[in-house]
Amino acid sequence: MKNNSELEKGKPHIIIEIVEYIPNAVLSRTIIKKTTGNITAISMPIGEELGEKSIPFDTYVQIIDGATEVNIESKSILLKLGEGIIIPAHSKHSFTATEQFKMISTVIKSGYEE
Repeated sequence: MKNNSELEKGKPHIIIEIVEYIPNAVLSRTIIKKTTGNITAISMPIGEELGEKSIPFDTYVQIIDGATEVNIESKSILLKLGEGIIIPAHSKHSFTATEQFKMISTVIKSGYEE
C-alpha cells in the first residue's frame, strides 16, 4: 500500500507514527515528493521482504523503529534503530525484516554525478 500525497506542510508530525504496521503488508507514506527527489516513510512487519532492485540515484535510509537486514551488492548488513546507510546509485539492494521495522528513505535526484 502506498500513499502518494505529501504530508501537510507547516504542521508538526511524529515521524514514527507516519506509517503503521499491518501484518503481511509493506506500507509506505510520502513525506515529500518532488522531481528532484523524495522522502518516504516505510514500515514492514517481521518476515516481509522488499525484493532486489536498483535505482540510478544514491538513496539514504535511516531506521526509526526496529531493525532490518539490507543486502547491497550481495553484502548483508544489519541496520538497527537510529542507524542509517547510503545505498550507492545503480547498486542492487533488498531489505528483509528480521523484526518489524520502519525506515525513512531519502532520494536526491538533482546534482547527481556518476
